[in-house]
Amino acid sequence: MNITEISIKRPSLIIVLFSVFALLGIIGYKNLSYELMPDFNQPVVVIKTVYPGAEPNEVETSVSRKIEDALSNLEGVDYLVTKSLPNASIIIANLKYGTDLDKTMQDAQRYIDNIKKDLPKDIQNPVMSKVSPNDLPIMSVSATSDLNPTEFYQKMKDDYLPQIQKLKGVAEITILGGEEREIQVKVDKDKLKLYKISLYQVVEAINRSGIDLPAGKVQTDQENSSVRLVGKFNDLSSIQNVQVAMPMPGSPVYVKDIANVVDGIKETSSISRYNGKNGIGLLIKKQSDGNAVDVSKLIKAQFQTIEKNNASNNVKFVVTDDSTDNTIAAVNSVVFDLILAVILVSIVMLLFLRSYRNSLIVAVAIPTSLITAFGTMWLLGYTLNLMTLLAMSLVIGVLVDDATVVLENIQRHLDMGKDKRKAAMDGRMEIGYSALSITLVDVVVFVPILFLQVFVADMLKQFSVVIIVTVLTSLLVGFTLTPWLASRIGEKENLQPTNFFNRFLLWFEHQLDKFIAWYGGKLDWVLKHKLIFIRFVIFFFFGTAVIMKKGIIGKKIISTGEQGKFRLGLEFDKNTSIQQNNLISEKIETYILHQPEVASLFSNVGGPSTGIGSLGVGSANKSEFTIQLKPKKEINNLSTEKFMTDLRRDLQEKFSGINYSISGLGLIPKTAPIEITLSGSELNQVMQTAQNLKSVIEKIPGADNVRLSVEAGSPELKVIPDRDKMQRLGLNTAYVGMNLRTAFSGNDDASLTENGTEYPVRVWLDKFSRQDDDDINNLNVVNPMGVPIEVSQFSTIEKDNSPSLLERKDRQPAVTLTADALGRPSGTVADEVVAYVKDNPLPNGIEMTWGSDIKRQNDSFGALGSVLIISFILIYLIMVALYDSYIYPFVALFAIPVAVIGAFLALNLSLSHLSLFALLGLIMLMGLVTKNSILIVDFTNQLKAEGKPYRQAIIEASKGRMRPILMTTLSMAIGMLPIALATGTSAEWKNGLAWVIIGGLLSSLVLTVYLVPMVYYGVDRIKEKLGSNKKQ
Repeated sequence: MNITEISIKRPSLIIVLFSVFALLGIIGYKNLSYELMPDFNQPVVVIKTVYPGAEPNEVETSVSRKIEDALSNLEGVDYLVTKSLPNASIIIANLKYGTDLDKTMQDAQRYIDNIKKDLPKDIQNPVMSKVSPNDLPIMSVSATSDLNPTEFYQKMKDDYLPQIQKLKGVAEITILGGEEREIQVKVDKDKLKLYKISLYQVVEAINRSGIDLPAGKVQTDQENSSVRLVGKFNDLSSIQNVQVAMPMPGSPVYVKDIANVVDGIKETSSISRYNGKNGIGLLIKKQSDGNAVDVSKLIKAQFQTIEKNNASNNVKFVVTDDSTDNTIAAVNSVVFDLILAVILVSIVMLLFLRSYRNSLIVAVAIPTSLITAFGTMWLLGYTLNLMTLLAMSLVIGVLVDDATVVLENIQRHLDMGKDKRKAAMDGRMEIGYSALSITLVDVVVFVPILFLQVFVADMLKQFSVVIIVTVLTSLLVGFTLTPWLASRIGEKENLQPTNFFNRFLLWFEHQLDKFIAWYGGKLDWVLKHKLIFIRFVIFFFFGTAVIMKKGIIGKKIISTGEQGKFRLGLEFDKNTSIQQNNLISEKIETYILHQPEVASLFSNVGGPSTGIGSLGVGSANKSEFTIQLKPKKEINNLSTEKFMTDLRRDLQEKFSGINYSISGLGLIPKTAPIEITLSGSELNQVMQTAQNLKSVIEKIPGADNVRLSVEAGSPELKVIPDRDKMQRLGLNTAYVGMNLRTAFSGNDDASLTENGTEYPVRVWLDKFSRQDDDDINNLNVVNPMGVPIEVSQFSTIEKDNSPSLLERKDRQPAVTLTADALGRPSGTVADEVVAYVKDNPLPNGIEMTWGSDIKRQNDSFGALGSVLIISFILIYLIMVALYDSYIYPFVALFAIPVAVIGAFLALNLSLSHLSLFALLGLIMLMGLVTKNSILIVDFTNQLKAEGKPYRQAIIEASKGRMRPILMTTLSMAIGMLPIALATGTSAEWKNGLAWVIIGGLLSSLVLTVYLVPMVYYGVDRIKEKLGSNKKQ
């Protein structure tokens, strides 16, 4: 007893099975959370070590090289990139795909712990992190209030932020701008000289005075009490009255005698504004396992609570950017496409099946298959994201295939006058192999994707699993529910023209019969004029190749998806102060906000960049604006790219001398798409090669903002001591260095406690003694004998430019060249670079490595190319197994090449690019188009087995299978239309994929129904001539 017989005779079993599926699906759907994309961690580990006050050269020698050596034994490393910046070392370990990230991070941590004793004492602990889209802030916020700025900053730090950080899923919060309170001890260098006191003595006196010290216990037999010395500073006078020295008995020198103690604010390192209004900027990240939509809701609710509790101080939190808004919009648009696809497919079914009853039987396959997918996604820990929902909306047309093919055949048996149950059984049994073949062919193309080890694997795996599960469920529905329902409510066709709708269906049926008869005649002609038809197909191939050569479509891995939002970066001269930067940035902001197209502007002056791959280190000479445009409808559908290029051109004219960089912000975070790392043993040769390549790339159309990672850095004053003189004067390098660092950077080890809050106390020279090289020369360092000695007495000062960053790749000097792509796909721009390097080879000893989008594109396109070939072989092997023949499956595969014609033609006509999604469409297409030829080949074999001559069998089979071929192809193509024509959030991705499938299906429909019968006929003719009509 087979599964169909069980479902007809004992339907309760099938009802129970599908009820379990439905229950699982409902529970799954209720528990699934929203996400924009499946979490795809890039196999990259970043190790950041902060070394305050150190220049890149020192960072490289003392920190970077030592950590590099320690990591040389780390398993699974593809290559190491090291960046030594002022104050920080950053090591990026690029791992091979498939490496266990967590284990690698544990190993790396162990290796670093082993060499910690060799690292400088002043460094902060190395921090290790993964690189993932989760590392990006999900939300930017601007906070304002009527409170005093320093009080507001302190409240933010001590009160408001802890309330946000305790929320489930919230990770790191970066504060931009604001005024932090700091007690400043501004020392007068002339008075130091007068009293013969060194700056270091002042620091030591303050640090030793302002402490609480547990001293132990006093105890008797009855009680005990702890003893604590209370010395913490709690007001300014307690600092002013600290005794620094006593040059003569009875005449002590206090802090107030040599310094001015003020209640000030910390030196500004970043400024944040929203729409021109100063505030405190917050960049909020989520934990890697947190769900962005849920976290965003919790944060917004908490903001409202804080605002309510602090209404008297008018505390306001404005969410300037929330990535989850796009997530919800993108997911909703896919759900809309899905519903529309279901409606359109149902209409196509109704037209072809000619009755509500039959359309309903077929439509049952859609909800049952989708609900099973929800259950599977929940069990596998997936989320409702763009990939899983896109898979569902694409697969709607496929889900009805099995049910359609089975029901259409059952209907044929009913029309012969058979009893319902017998018709249902015979109809399903006759078409069983065909239904199984078309399903396995649909599914098998996605199996190789499950074993991919590339950047996109995590994204595509969820897509593939959803398609595999839904299509296999639809096969189960076709073999169980469809025959069971047909055996109960199926009826012999007896359509009467009693109303308009019936008349329309009869007219459609009549047209369809006429079309099938016309097709039969044309097929007969093709079988007689095979050479003419072959020339026709070759002409189409040639035409497609010519169009592809024209370069209408470009290459890019993934469109970022236009959001009407972009980032504008400003870079001033290296020695620009943050105050000067802020002054000009404010004028530029005002200019931008006056543009009628601009909705909002979030500015980050001097703070760390927010983009993916950002090193998390701000610069006083850089600013970053995030600009949101008004909705497309309000600005005449103006493209973001056009607006931002025009704006940059205007700014270059009005505010010259600034380097402007622009990049569109989409659904997917992106780094500069073009990234080339050059490395070699000689830094000068590497730099020269990089400069030459930079000037070449700048001339390539579409390349924008081309820059080198290693560039001339900030001006630097080098203090070079004469060791002999210094030692004779009783000084050493460490002691002099300590005095210099305290003078110009300050020392903030001490603190002042007020109402339970600690505020830093910074000791340094007053502002007017920290302005130029004369101030360094005139600085007094007091030697152990109490003699003040000027720095100029034992050292010289040289002006120099230290590099802003030193880079190494695999322990060799390196330079990274990055560029954005504007107006052209990044893959197309990269192809031109590759062509140039091929014609003009790089000097010997220089190695070139692609990174970023292009590396991922090459890996992903290569892997998907392999998937196409493996899928082709798998389809062939499945059909060999099913038909026990090696030749006829080969005949069926002729549908695939002709589908490629339509796929590329559709890409060109819709001006879509060859992206990851277009390739995914091609893979899906292979299974879809092979189905048409399977239906023809399978039915021809059946008719031949009944004893019909092969020519007659081919024509009869092709005409007999034309209805299901038309039905499945049109339902798929029409079901795709909403996706192909979609606009708005995430539309760019879906469009290319849908056009590939629609174009391929239609060209395959037009050509396959002639080409496959013709090849089949040719094979049988050859067999006949060879006299081998025996079964292969």
